[in-house]
Amino acid sequence: MGLNLREKQISNVKQMLNLNQAITKQNASEPVWKLLVYDRAGQDVLSPLLSVQELRQCGVTLHILLHSERENIPDVPAVYFCVPTEDNVDRICRDLQGGLYDSYYLNFITPIPRPRIEDLANAAWQANSGSSIQRVYDQYLNFITLESDFFVLKHQEASQISFYALNRGDVKDTEMESMLDIIVDSLFSVFTSLGVIPVIRSPKGNAAEHIAEKLDKKIRDNVRDPRNSLFSTDPLSSSQYTHQRPLLFIFDRGMDLATPLSHTWTYQALAHDVLDLGLNQIKFTETEDSPDAGAARQVPKNRTYDLDDRRDYFWSQHRGSPFPIVAEAIQTELEDYRKSEDEVKRLKTTMGLDGNLEMIDVGSDMLNDNTAKLTSAISNLPQLMEKKRVLDAHTSIATAILKQIKDRKLDAFFELETKLVSRTALERGILDILLDPEMGSPNDKLRFFLIYYLLLQQTMPQSELDQFTSALESAGCDLAAISFVKKWISYTKMASVATATSYANTTRTSSMLSKFVTGSTFLMEGVRNLVVKRQNLPLTRMVEDLMDGKSTQETDDFRYFDPKLLKASTSAPKSNGYQDAIVFVVGGGNYIEYQNLVDFCKAKTAAGASKRVIYGCSTLHNASQFLSQLKHLGQEQR
Repeated sequence: MGLNLREKQISNVKQMLNLNQAITKQNASEPVWKLLVYDRAGQDVLSPLLSVQELRQCGVTLHILLHSERENIPDVPAVYFCVPTEDNVDRICRDLQGGLYDSYYLNFITPIPRPRIEDLANAAWQANSGSSIQRVYDQYLNFITLESDFFVLKHQEASQISFYALNRGDVKDTEMESMLDIIVDSLFSVFTSLGVIPVIRSPKGNAAEHIAEKLDKKIRDNVRDPRNSLFSTDPLSSSQYTHQRPLLFIFDRGMDLATPLSHTWTYQALAHDVLDLGLNQIKFTETEDSPDAGAARQVPKNRTYDLDDRRDYFWSQHRGSPFPIVAEAIQTELEDYRKSEDEVKRLKTTMGLDGNLEMIDVGSDMLNDNTAKLTSAISNLPQLMEKKRVLDAHTSIATAILKQIKDRKLDAFFELETKLVSRTALERGILDILLDPEMGSPNDKLRFFLIYYLLLQQTMPQSELDQFTSALESAGCDLAAISFVKKWISYTKMASVATATSYANTTRTSSMLSKFVTGSTFLMEGVRNLVVKRQNLPLTRMVEDLMDGKSTQETDDFRYFDPKLLKASTSAPKSNGYQDAIVFVVGGGNYIEYQNLVDFCKAKTAAGASKRVIYGCSTLHNASQFLSQLKHLGQEQR
């Protein structure tokens, strides 16, 4: 059973845009023209799934935000896609009363509560427009799919279920219940979209356990009601989960604080770490020469690129590659492009298309051969131009990343942290690194020290900690995050979770520098060519043990839930293992863990033991954003 979450969600969205009718060849080729009205949450769900062109293919002529100023457009059906909040429903009621559209297809991302349904009914009755409401649907699409095997629950207002929100000291019980319910409802949507009932595992004594309990109950209650069950309406779906059911492993972020702080070396994770990457769109500012004649200065230029592995072949192939390999791949691709371009120019010259027609013998075999070649080259021109566009984008992105690497010595931090977790001796002392003014930004130094602090198997003596904090303070670091981590270690006694044996992420350093990328603006000189040797992170190692059905000290006491069983079981039965798993991180995930799981699946498949994993998280923050959450938690503890 292959679990492709993106395909499932796209299929559900397209059916919604087809006015909730099954898509056939006929109505796919002749769609009903309509407009789409969504709120910010709906926009976040849709933007990584469908391009503007794909929306048009679904018959959407206009897509617009619910709370924007909208004109009356009669004789046109409107598809709404939003969360059933009080504000959203009130705005829909005003649309009904104003008679904005001919007909209304109301699709709610989460189930609409009864009071909101009554508000809609009253508004429709007062406006005498009850017949205009064609359908009201609960879509259960309350999650954002970034890849076929990667989802996140929230983007806008992500602070609702962030690590900070879940671990505030003053959080009330009612607030905590509300946050856990948000997560459970979204996970429930994931599994109704997949059409499978998972076996659930979670550690004890944290938010992950409470979410597992709540989700087990929610699925169990739904399955017990055959009239309204969301898991048994499709015979194919029901047959899927009876044989090969997936494992859901719910992991708490507090079990590993080091990984989200780590410096990374792969393309996608680096882009997320140092640039603004969100919902598969990357934004950054670069400098370019001023267009003004005689001006010897550079001006800032804002860049925005969509990064979708379905439309961008380079991103699909290299988003998980180490950065030096990406630079070399860009060079190779650019050289291939230039060869194709030069071949077209040569053929034009040979055939006299540059103006020397009198030199060509029109009856020659060479002319016929070159004509065929030129015709072939011209037919491939659209693909060639698309390749150039993609390479220009990635050259620009890689240049921006490289600048950050050089300015902040990110390659040095990555190598140092790799040596820390593998217990390899450092060439310099920790204190010397923290005091070095040439070593990165204050946040980079703080991240590096926190990883060192978390990796210690015993508590650091206070006198030694004072030396380090003094050095960090002199470097301009905010020490609040250290205060939180210190208390976190003492409260949870989890300092040894992310030990060297857990990580063992090793690298080897090559003295070879990457070649100059001809025609681009970046050069790899001064940057170490670090080739990563893949080893499992703590999360991946636990996933491997659970999927293989191994009994280990780390996972033996994990809770076990099976929503299909009539009576809940407290211990896991013996299992031959699982081929499919969904790994969900409460409190925030990152591209480092995601890529490690992707590499784990590739290695298993190459060894003949096929494994498929979907990675999900409540929120997706880069290291700077996660560090900021730790700082805020530390400040509140003072």
